[in-house]
Order: sequence, then structure tokens, then C-alpha cells
Amino acid sequence: MGELITLDDPDDPRLHDYTGLTDVELRRRREPAEGLFIAEGEKVVRRAGEAGYAMRSMLLSAKWVDTMRDIIDEAPAPVYVVDPALAERVTGYHVHRGALASMQRKPLPAADDLLHIARRVVVMESVNDHTNIGAIFRSAAALGMDAVLLSPDCADPLYRRSVKVSMGAVFSVPYARLDRWPAGLETVREAGFTLLALTPDERAKALDEVAPHRMDRVALMLGAEGDGLSRRALAVSDEWVRIPMSHGVDSLNVGAAAAVAFYAVATGRPSA
Repeated sequence: MGELITLDDPDDPRLHDYTGLTDVELRRRREPAEGLFIAEGEKVVRRAGEAGYAMRSMLLSAKWVDTMRDIIDEAPAPVYVVDPALAERVTGYHVHRGALASMQRKPLPAADDLLHIARRVVVMESVNDHTNIGAIFRSAAALGMDAVLLSPDCADPLYRRSVKVSMGAVFSVPYARLDRWPAGLETVREAGFTLLALTPDERAKALDEVAPHRMDRVALMLGAEGDGLSRRALAVSDEWVRIPMSHGVDSLNVGAAAAVAFYAVATGRPSA
């Protein structure tokens, strides 16, 4: 059973996991190094636990104790109850969702291990916006993608903003990092995947024409907002694919484009 502990000192060392949550650069370095991530909000905290992540501690305002009672009763971790004003001083922002939990990270699987069991894979290059990472993971989970592979410079899927935007979907889709880029893409091809590079380039074929849903194994490559896939990544791919556009629109936000492309990869076009 989690122990309820009321704290009133923002400098209490027991609150260390929650300090400076708005300092993006600090948290990006610190959380992976210390093996933790922050789950925010009741649904996300529950989904993290259901996905098998161990809880280090929980930080709650008093009014959330009853709502989270079942989690508190099952968690073998301390539960810190604080005044909302103190929570804001510690974290750096108003914790309007009322509940935070510090969770223990799991070791990442090897890319090879995921490729052996997957048929529909997302490959991201240099996607370093946490909101886009979260949106892509949410679409990947909803639309039947099996795994995600990240280039070395992609943002952390377990960063608080990514987890929040994904509504916990980052816990549902297994992911790994390709340590060598773009050389690591050869590993994907050797596992039997066709590498499809999503690009607005007019030389790319329309997704309908390529019909990825009929392919046995597909790896859909996505680039960062604005820049898109690098020339090196495009050169390694097997095929360039695009989403046909209307009304003079040349491209979509990478999160929106990902959702459209995932549907095409997984199931094809919607029926009329």
C-alpha cells in the first residue's frame, strides 16, 4: 500500500523527481539519466501502471486522493500530498490535472527484436517536437502500427509532454532507437521491410498508387516538421510516397500526415 505523506517544504529532497518540470533541456537530460519519467493526469498514470511501469512515487493535491485511492492502495511507493501552490513551486507550473507520478523506465528493446515480430513499422527521423511525437504515437496505436523506430536525434517519447499528448499511447506501441543513421535503415530492409519515405515531393507516388496495405512488411519513414526527411534518408528508401493535396495546400503537419499515412498502410482507403 502506498504511504500518504503530507509535505509542506518545496525543497524537500523527496520531491526531487518533480522539480523543474518546465525546464525542457534539464528534464531531457536528467530523466533518461536517472531512469524515470513523469506521468501526468489520472488516465495517463493508470495507463502507465497497466503497461507495467513501476511507480517511484506520486504527487497529489488533497482533493485527488479519493479519485486515486485504488492506485494508492496498490502502489508500493510513497504518495506525497501537497498544497496546489506548493506543487506549482516545485514543478514550475499549475498542475491542473491534480496528479503526477514518477515512473521507472524500462530498458528499450533492440530494433532487431521489434522487427522480428512487426509488419507495420513507423520510422522517425529527427522528430524533436514533443507534441508531434505524442500525436504520432497516438495515431500509431489507434491505426494499427506495430512498432516505432527512432533516429538517434528524435525526442524522448516518455517526456511529459509527449506522454500527455499521446494520452498514454506511448505505452501501447513498442519502440526502439536505431543507433546508426541512416545506416541502421539497412537493418530494417534486411528484415524484409519495404522502406516508404513520406514526402510532399511531386516526384513521389501517391499512397493509393503504391498500395502499401497490400505489402507484406512496410516501414513508413517520417521526417521532422518543416525539413522533412533528409536527403540521406530519402536516398536509402525504396519508394517515395505522398498524400495527394487539394486547394493549393502543399503539405500537412507531420502528426496529421502520419495519421493519414498510417491508415493507408494498415487498411487502405476508407470506403465511399
